[in-house]
Amino acid sequence: MPKKSIHSAPGLFGTVTHRDEKGKKIGESRPGLFGNTIHYDAKGKKVGESRPGLFGGTIHTDAKGNRIGTSGPGFFGGTIHRDAQGRKIGESTSGWFGDVRTWLDKKK
Repeated sequence: MPKKSIHSAPGLFGTVTHRDEKGKKIGESRPGLFGNTIHYDAKGKKVGESRPGLFGGTIHTDAKGNRIGTSGPGFFGGTIHRDAQGRKIGESTSGWFGDVRTWLDKKK
């Protein structure tokens, strides 16, 4: 299955900017007040949130608070991303300069 690549790089004050394969900004993530991360689209509209899970990993929700997936450690480092039903939808690896490269399975 073809993959879609996203490049995320740290910015000022804990923000992270997300860009597509062509370098176009597709969103941003900012730290919340309670250990969570709030996600925004390229226009600044809130699209979701991530927070630490009770037993490790991260729980992802949409803008309305509905659970849309989880992320957790992979076998050889990196992070595995799963949808709300537990199916693997992608993986991430860290770069040398604090950046992260994510590959998501493209939908058919």
